[in-house]
Amino acid sequence: MSERRVLLIVGGGVAAYKALELVRLLRKAGVGVRPILTRAGAKFVTPLSLSALAEDKVYSELFSLTDEAEMGHIELSRSADLVVVVPATADLIAKAAHGLAGDLASTTLLATDKPVLMAPAMNVRMWLHPATRRNIETLKADGVGFVGPDEGAMACGEFGPGRLAEPPVIFAAVMAALKGPAPRPLAGKHALVTAGPTFEPIDPVRGITNRSSGRQGYAIAEALARLGARVTLVSGPVALATPPGVDRVDVETARDMLAACQAALPADVGVFVAAVADWRIDEVFGAKLKKDKHGPPTLVFVENPDILATLSATGPKRPRLVIGFAAETNDVEMHARAKLARKGCDWIIANDVTEPGVMGGEENAVLLISKDKTERWDRAAKDAVAHDLAQRIAESLS
Repeated sequence: MSERRVLLIVGGGVAAYKALELVRLLRKAGVGVRPILTRAGAKFVTPLSLSALAEDKVYSELFSLTDEAEMGHIELSRSADLVVVVPATADLIAKAAHGLAGDLASTTLLATDKPVLMAPAMNVRMWLHPATRRNIETLKADGVGFVGPDEGAMACGEFGPGRLAEPPVIFAAVMAALKGPAPRPLAGKHALVTAGPTFEPIDPVRGITNRSSGRQGYAIAEALARLGARVTLVSGPVALATPPGVDRVDVETARDMLAACQAALPADVGVFVAAVADWRIDEVFGAKLKKDKHGPPTLVFVENPDILATLSATGPKRPRLVIGFAAETNDVEMHARAKLARKGCDWIIANDVTEPGVMGGEENAVLLISKDKTERWDRAAKDAVAHDLAQRIAESLS
């Protein structure tokens, strides 16, 4: 890595301070960093701090007589092995998608012949805006890679997707890109993944759901896609961005989810992470229920279809490997092993959702249970759990 170089474009946003930590991680790994600091980025980090950490000059002006004489923006755009944009603001993404070249950063992105990796960061409404979605798809089609964004609290006070991925995650993506294309042991394979909660309506405004964030399922879908699989992600209602390279199908109820899964078959592997409601209301009320003198209404529950058991017994269309998830609050291994036998699946990934930061959080500690053994995995980020599970799936299918 001592001979590898990154051209780092620092965009304008509060998250720009995290670019300094990324520079530190890259330099510690021996990777050279040449920074471009946009005018907006300079409102959040200083050229001095960026230059000191990068141990290189900071470039910022397109029409700098000195810089153009010494380097030139064309040579600058091709002086590294990888161009990284952190944070990739909505403005920088839009300029790159439309081929604009009004400043040094956008001109460099247009002139480069090197791979580009962007780490987006912006307000949740900006991230979800149709214009941004179109721009992202355009850049993906052009071969631009993306890492993040995450879901979480933002400096603007809102919550949702749009938060910059953490520097260690971006660092890992940069290092992977510098090492070249990753092995694709799942190329030619189809993976079906479910994620998030389901929502069973009671009336037009109320329903039954749970605390699942969908993070673990989305991370698994992304990890499988990185290993070359064609991934169909059937998702309950969550506020997460679709992982790159994944086909997403949005559903609401358990019955919707089962139908979408059956329509996606055949598949080589099914990973059923979604927290599916066990029951639904027998008859959904057509109008909002009101409080009255008779007290609360009587709700009649009926059992929802069992997605995991149904797809474990699909016959010729059954995935070669069927993996269920068990969110437990006590006697985790005992309940999970009983579920494995009851559902007819091949593996169960079990976790204790009473552990702080697991249900709806960013970390997980799981057991991988098969018919003949139990493996205890150390607590780790959900992305790391997803990576390890995807590797294990690839080994099994090979």
